[in-house]
Amino acid sequence: MNILIAGSSGLIGTALKEKLKEKYNVYALCRDPSKNSEFYWNPSKEEFKWNEEINIDVVINLCGENIAKKRWNKNFKKRIFESRVNATKILAKKISNLKYKPNLFISSSAIGYYGDNINKMVHENNPPGNDFLSKLSIDWENATHLAENMGIRTVHLRTGIVLSPNGGALKQMLPAFKLGLGSIFGEGNQFMSWISLNDAVNAIIFLMEKNNINGAVNLVSPKPETNLNFSKMLGKSVNRVVLFKLPKWFAKLIFGEMAEPLFYSNIKVEPRTLKVNKFEYENSDLQETLKNFFCKKN
Repeated sequence: MNILIAGSSGLIGTALKEKLKEKYNVYALCRDPSKNSEFYWNPSKEEFKWNEEINIDVVINLCGENIAKKRWNKNFKKRIFESRVNATKILAKKISNLKYKPNLFISSSAIGYYGDNINKMVHENNPPGNDFLSKLSIDWENATHLAENMGIRTVHLRTGIVLSPNGGALKQMLPAFKLGLGSIFGEGNQFMSWISLNDAVNAIIFLMEKNNINGAVNLVSPKPETNLNFSKMLGKSVNRVVLFKLPKWFAKLIFGEMAEPLFYSNIKVEPRTLKVNKFEYENSDLQETLKNFFCKKN
């Protein structure tokens, strides 16, 4: 089986590429024209180099600007949108026009789709919210329509907070927590839906190999945790006590518009599709997951 990954240099993409190489032929859809690659693209110009002698069976799209990279303003929100929605639409168009079309298109989305759900557990059939991240996720998923209309099985990965000590949100948080400066956002009652990098990779491969699954899939652990518990568990994992509470007004002062949807939204998500299809998690308990991260590291 031949698999093509867009966004193969990111946190999930790097780990997924290495795991898939154990069983499959894996190619990267790169953006650097100097690389001797069979597959290259420049989404901003709709440019492609595509070796059609290689029949790609699965396309996995993990592209997207890091939304926490900087404070949101009009220009950066446009970059966030284009890196997700426009790039996905262009990729869907390309694979829809291939003579040999892939059997499967797995494309990123996010649990931000649901917006702030105020302690209610949501699953794949729940409606979207109405904030920036919700509207972004709706458009992101709709960008795959060309592929779906051509009969390509399409899966939308509504991904939660992916935990790994080597990258992503956890790596950004660690320095403060190790210095004893880790904080709880507000009262910490808001739920955080997380998944270990290992389970995220295994779940994507599971979805790839189960040909009966399509549409939205919540890529999260079955046990979401409150921000209070998450912060305390992380502090305990690095032998620090977490004492600080960061009020919303102060976070907005530091982070701007993104503070509320990223740090204070209550997004309690059930991975119903994965559970119904009997996906087996290796890291479903947060405290054990964090403990294993740092034991391994030491």
